[in-house]
Amino acid sequence: MIIEQPYKANDTITIRTNTGEEVVARFVQEDRDTLSITKPLVLQGDSKGIGLGPWCFTVDPKNTVKLNKNSILFTHKTEPSMASQYMTATTGLTIN
Repeated sequence: MIIEQPYKANDTITIRTNTGEEVVARFVQEDRDTLSITKPLVLQGDSKGIGLGPWCFTVDPKNTVKLNKNSILFTHKTEPSMASQYMTATTGLTIN
């Protein structure tokens, strides 16, 4: 059995919300009721494939956003290729 370690600060995680959105963000912390993230981006599909776009247009992405855990279906560490795409989108750095 694989035992997942808790997320560490700045880990890239994927969040599936109750409304069906898939959000990729940087983990800050969590407590009993909330999950805190920064730089949230939502997966968006188009004719060219899947990309990342703003999740919330009116909030500075550098601010910490607290999500109520009752609005989250699941969280998981983001798979490496999407985590790399996320890193490029949020920092401008390319990881090979």
